[in-house]
Amino acid sequence: MRIKRSVNALKKRRAILKQAKGYRGAKSKLYRVARQAVMKSGQYAYVGRKLKKRDMRRLWIVRINAGCRANGLSYSVFINGLKNKNIDLNRKVLADMAVNDVASFNKLCDLVKG
Repeated sequence: MRIKRSVNALKKRRAILKQAKGYRGAKSKLYRVARQAVMKSGQYAYVGRKLKKRDMRRLWIVRINAGCRANGLSYSVFINGLKNKNIDLNRKVLADMAVNDVASFNKLCDLVKG
């Protein structure tokens, strides 16, 4: 008995075209072009997920530094002071404190200074 691909092939093509929905021109209409576009967009998405982590860390550092400068410290001195005092707060939490909870961030800065 021979195997007929029609159903599975059609499912595969529909899935690719569904992923390519909203793309401009032939990229959303023609299977061969859509497949290439979906593959490339997947590569961009993969790289973008890595860049997002890098960008967020950079943003957190900028916010922490701004909070430190307001208290007469530099970022590097502040982070080093936290490490020496064995205060384990990650940059995400520190940045959130610097923006939303200034009083407790100022206490941290005083702790590092003293």
